[in-house]
Amino acid sequence: MLTNFVIPDLLPAAPELFILAMACVILIVDLFVKSKARTLTFALTQLTLVGCAAITYMTSTGEITYTFSNMFVDDLMADLLKLFLDLTVIVVLFYARGYIAERVSMAKGEFYVLVLLATLGMMVMISANHLLTLYLGLEMMSLSVYAMVALNRDSTQATEAAMKYFVLGALASGLLLYGISMVYGATGTLEITQVAQALAQGAVNKTILIFGLVFLVAGIAFKLGVVPFHMWIPDVYHGAPTPVTLFIASAPKLAAFAMVIRLLVNGLFFLAPDWQQMLMILAVLSMAIGNLAAIAQTNIKRMLAYSAISHMGFMLLGMVSGVVGGDARFALNAYSSSMFYMVAYVITSVAGFGMILLLARAGFEADSLDDFKGLNKRSPWFASMMMVVMLSMAGIPFFVGFFAKFAVLQAVVAAGYMWLAIAAVLFSLIGAFYYLRVVKLMYFDAPLDETPIASGFDTKLLLSANGLAVALLGLFPQTLMYLCAVALVRSL
Repeated sequence: MLTNFVIPDLLPAAPELFILAMACVILIVDLFVKSKARTLTFALTQLTLVGCAAITYMTSTGEITYTFSNMFVDDLMADLLKLFLDLTVIVVLFYARGYIAERVSMAKGEFYVLVLLATLGMMVMISANHLLTLYLGLEMMSLSVYAMVALNRDSTQATEAAMKYFVLGALASGLLLYGISMVYGATGTLEITQVAQALAQGAVNKTILIFGLVFLVAGIAFKLGVVPFHMWIPDVYHGAPTPVTLFIASAPKLAAFAMVIRLLVNGLFFLAPDWQQMLMILAVLSMAIGNLAAIAQTNIKRMLAYSAISHMGFMLLGMVSGVVGGDARFALNAYSSSMFYMVAYVITSVAGFGMILLLARAGFEADSLDDFKGLNKRSPWFASMMMVVMLSMAGIPFFVGFFAKFAVLQAVVAAGYMWLAIAAVLFSLIGAFYYLRVVKLMYFDAPLDETPIASGFDTKLLLSANGLAVALLGLFPQTLMYLCAVALVRSL
C-alpha cells in the first residue's frame, strides 16, 4: 500500500492536460471525417487552442507554483509565453488551411494532431523545472515536427529535409542528454532550482559542470539554429511544406527562449561568466554567417532561414548582457529585451511566411524571389504588408523590429560591450540589403505572373491584421515591453 503517495496539484498543468485530451479526441474524431478539407478537424483544433489559451489565462495567479514533485513550474513568464504560443499556432493554422486543402497528400487530420502534440511539447518545455521534464517536452516537440516535415510523401525535397532534420536532431538530443548527465554527476540533482542551490553553496564538481555546460549550450544552440549548429535550418525551411516551415519558424522559437531561461538563468546563473562567453561567440558567428549567406539566396524560404539564424544571434546578445563581472544589475533589462526581441521576431516571421502562403496555389509554391516581382501591381495592399514585414526584419524605424533591436543594443551598451553593439549594427546593415531587395522586386520590377491572388477572406483579413500589428507595435511598443519585463520580474 502506497502510504506516501501524494496526488499532485493538476491546476498549474491544466492547459497541458486539456490539449493532450483534445489531441486524442481529435485523432479519433478525424477517423469519421469524410470531407477532404477536414473542416471539422480544423475547427476542433482551433477551438482546442482557444480553450487552452483561456485556461492558461484563467489559471494564472502571477505567483510561482510548483507541482509534480517540483518537476513542473507555473509562473508569469510561462503563462505569457503559452498565450503567445497558442495565438501563434492559431494564426499559423489559419494561414495553412488553404494550402493544405489544395494538396491531397497533406489534407489529413494527422497534420492537426501533430501540431497539437508539438504545441504540447513546447508548453512542457516552457514550464519545465526539471532537466528530464525539459528533455521530454523537447523530444515531444521534435518528433512531431520531424513527422510534419515528412508529411508530404510525394515530395523528395520534404523527405530529404525530414531525414537531415531527424539525424541532426538526434545528434543534438544526444549532446543535450550527455550534458544533463554531467550536470547530475556534478550536482547530484536534476531539478533546476536545486542545481542553482548546489551552485550557490559551492557543493559541486566545477570541472565536470563546465564540461556539462558545453554540451547543454550545444543542445540549446541546435534548437535555436545558431552557428555552428545551423546546418539543418536552410534545408528544412526549403524542403518542408510551407505551412510546416511557417510553424517551425515561429512557435518553437518561444519554447527555445524559455529553454534558455530555465537552463542558463534559473539553473546555471552562477556559471554566467562561462556560458556568456560561449553565447557571445555563437551570437557573433550567427549574425555574420546568417546575414552574409542570405544575400546569395534566390529562394525566399532559404533567405528567411539564414535571416532566422542572424535574428537568433541577435537575440542571444541580450542573454550575453545579463551579468557583467558578477554584477546582476543588468539582468532584468537584458533578459526582457531578449524576450521582447523573440516575440517581435515571431510576429514578423509569421506574417512573412503567411505572405508566401497567400501567393501559393495548387502546383505553385511561390517560394522564389522572382515570384514577388511586381506584387504591387497585383495587390498594392499586400505588397505594402510584405514591405512592412521586410522593413521590420531589417530593423528600420518605426516598426516593431527596430525597437526590438534597439532594446537589445541598449542592454549590450549598458553592459559595456560597445564593440559587440557596433558589430551587431554593421551586420544589421548587411542584412538590410536582402530585405530591401524584396521591396525593390515588389515595387520596381514587372510581374512574371499576373494571376489574381486567390485566398479565403479570413486569411486575407488575418494577414492584414498581422501586418498592421507589426506596424502598430512599432509605434506603441511600450505595452509588449512592459509585459515581458513584468513576466521576468515575477519569474526569476
